[in-house]
Amino acid sequence: MGQKRTAGLIRRGGVWHIDKQIRGSRLRESTGESDLKQAEAYLAKRTEEMRQAVVYGVRPKRTFRAAATKYLEEHQDRRRIADTALHLKQLDPYIGRLPLEGVHMGSLRPFIEARQREGRKSKSINLALGVARHILNLAASEWLDERNLTWLQSPPKIKLLKVTDARLPYPLSWEEQARLFAALPKHLARMALFKVNTGTRDKEVCLLRWEWEVRVPELDTSVFIIPAARVKNGEERLVVLNRVARSVIDSVRGEHADYVFALRGRAIQAMGNSAWNAARVRVGLPQVRVHDLKHTFGRRLRAAGVSFEDRQDLLGHRSGRITTHYSAAELENLIAAAEKVCGGNPHKIPTMVLLKQNAVSGTAVSA
Repeated sequence: MGQKRTAGLIRRGGVWHIDKQIRGSRLRESTGESDLKQAEAYLAKRTEEMRQAVVYGVRPKRTFRAAATKYLEEHQDRRRIADTALHLKQLDPYIGRLPLEGVHMGSLRPFIEARQREGRKSKSINLALGVARHILNLAASEWLDERNLTWLQSPPKIKLLKVTDARLPYPLSWEEQARLFAALPKHLARMALFKVNTGTRDKEVCLLRWEWEVRVPELDTSVFIIPAARVKNGEERLVVLNRVARSVIDSVRGEHADYVFALRGRAIQAMGNSAWNAARVRVGLPQVRVHDLKHTFGRRLRAAGVSFEDRQDLLGHRSGRITTHYSAAELENLIAAAEKVCGGNPHKIPTMVLLKQNAVSGTAVSA
């Protein structure tokens, strides 16, 4: 006969999880064990901790893994929760089994050093440290048990790393833009041309949908309003089209029913793919990232004398203004500001290179 498992243990994905009522409280967490005997030992330990808490008023010891599980279960609808889950998965081998009281800069040091050996930048490591710090703060301030005790008596002081390895933005010159865009495949060249004329982020371009296009009949044009759930800063994103961006939109209209930019009938997941990397190396610009196109747009707006407030709106930065409430006069002002980055390019990009088989004027592709 097979080994009889202890009540309250459930095997999911090769790992034993606890789901059991203990002295009037429900305990739900992962044991982190694939071996049944070790999982049973862990359950016995947690059961005794809860008994101590009930009988003697001792705050039960909860693991960071249990706190991480609670956070993920309670915040499934949050934006970027998948990124948070990834950071917690990276942290788990180092602090998952530790009691909340045992998580501090000392116990996090092996995680930090391991990530640094892998070549991860301080900014990337700080994202994971920030998640850990946030969960520990919640455990010490908001999460209460049945005896009205917080999960953690007081949060540790977790310091983020000093960022000294951050890469500076690299705005493109007109000549560099011409070289790079001419080396890109047609679908990426169109996306890049749109991005450098709108200041949109990579995901905003890749997942741009036709249903987000809004006609502005007073100005005989249209804009895109990207829902807040799809924008990094959590605010609706107004995308204003200058004549170059508008010509790109016209060139792809009708190619896909849902997505503005598509390849072989499917949305493009990321611009910074192998084709982008090969092109930038081929033209001698290996340092240029996709996000630098947004920086290029911002730099050109500033050079053209566009006000700080208008640059904020055009770049989609958090400003407190509600994008859907812009008047036609305000939109006209933003369009005029965006038009200022269309001209002045002495390095014309051939129409047939960027927008082959699309009726786009040479003026439009010059930007």
